[in-house]
Amino acid sequence: MTARHFLDLKDFSAAQLRGILDLAHELKRRLKAGERPPLLKDKVLAMIFERQSTRTRVSFDVGMRQLGGETLMLTGQEMQLAREETIEDTARVMSRYVDAIMIRILSHDDLLDLAGASSVPVVNGLTRRSHPCQVLADIMTFEEHVGPLDGRKVAWIGDSNNVLASWVHATALFGNTLSVACPREYGPDQGLLSDIADVEAVRLGTDPVEAIAQADLVITDTWVSMGDTDEGERRRILKPYQINTRLMANAAPGALFMHCLPAHRGDEVTDEVIDGPQSVVFDEAENRLHIQKAILCWVFGIETL
Repeated sequence: MTARHFLDLKDFSAAQLRGILDLAHELKRRLKAGERPPLLKDKVLAMIFERQSTRTRVSFDVGMRQLGGETLMLTGQEMQLAREETIEDTARVMSRYVDAIMIRILSHDDLLDLAGASSVPVVNGLTRRSHPCQVLADIMTFEEHVGPLDGRKVAWIGDSNNVLASWVHATALFGNTLSVACPREYGPDQGLLSDIADVEAVRLGTDPVEAIAQADLVITDTWVSMGDTDEGERRRILKPYQINTRLMANAAPGALFMHCLPAHRGDEVTDEVIDGPQSVVFDEAENRLHIQKAILCWVFGIETL
């Protein structure tokens, strides 16, 4: 039987993602009521990390344990990947030992190669190209605070990155509009531009005031990501894209602010915004746990409770 992988939002239908979100909401409700159904009892999840991680590592680890399973934490430097064993051979070996693999790795092609060779489910914890778990957590958080995303305006302010890519994929399915403001120097690459061209509800520009106007949700991310070497130049070019109270005033009344964290306060967002009443960044971070649990259930074929 072919393994059920969770690699990119664009691989799914709206109904499938709706099912994962509904399951996440229900798992959260049950956890708050003191219930921890052991849905994945005796399952083992291998977690492979190429770089540092806080939210992804802890949420998958704790989530798997809450579902009755176990985790195995690995880094690329601890494995034979560091000695040039192929990602495909690694997948074939790991498939003999564990029940699923979650990997956080910069190369999206390596993720696809791992999944292609794996006979157990593979979950995309993050690549440089996409971050689907994060965006489902964002949508879950919006639903909790506001309601359905359908018909709402989402604004992305800052440079183009993996979270933006997954928001483009989500916009094709959830009925929202997505207004993007990126400086030309740090705009979408050709692959993401192609995806944007396929989604009529996405508007790409360079003006943050125009993008944020009457938005129901405002999202940004760190200006300097893992592997970036032009830190000073990025800060200089992205300074007009900082989310501050003056820029937020252009959003719709009651608009939410999100950031996947970690945040560089004083760069992409000010303290007044991230600590202010419109910010839901810590609810968003918590919901990584509940979404991760729902995704793990889904890859094992559990779609309802």
